[in-house]
Amino acid sequence: MSQQVKEFFKAYERSTSTSDTSAIGDLYAATFMFGAVNGVQAVTREDFLKVVPRMKAHLSSMGLFETQLRNVEVHTINSKYLIANVDWRMQIRSSSTCKHVDVCATYVLMRGQDDALSIVFQIDHQDLATLIKNQQI
Repeated sequence: MSQQVKEFFKAYERSTSTSDTSAIGDLYAATFMFGAVNGVQAVTREDFLKVVPRMKAHLSSMGLFETQLRNVEVHTINSKYLIANVDWRMQIRSSSTCKHVDVCATYVLMRGQDDALSIVFQIDHQDLATLIKNQQI
């Protein structure tokens, strides 16, 4: 199980690095919950994919240029759902330096047809834009 989840997040890493919105969309349920420092909201995959390019462009303009999967810890809830605590390392470039920030997120994944996984709840533990901004100071 944990190998399948790790491969799922490796696919996530690849799709976000290439800005492949179709591949990103394949990783999320048709409707999912997104939790961040400002609270929780229900998001449709369609609406999410509309903002992904703007979000990526904004973070890139702040210096984010690479995201790497560091660790995945899996906890089974039942035969259909599991929790993945995921650690990411993000590389940030400025005019004079290259730094990294380590971030983590918790995902609730649902097992669908043919054991395919999809994200039904994503909780970001930090505000990524604020972390990047603080690295630039």
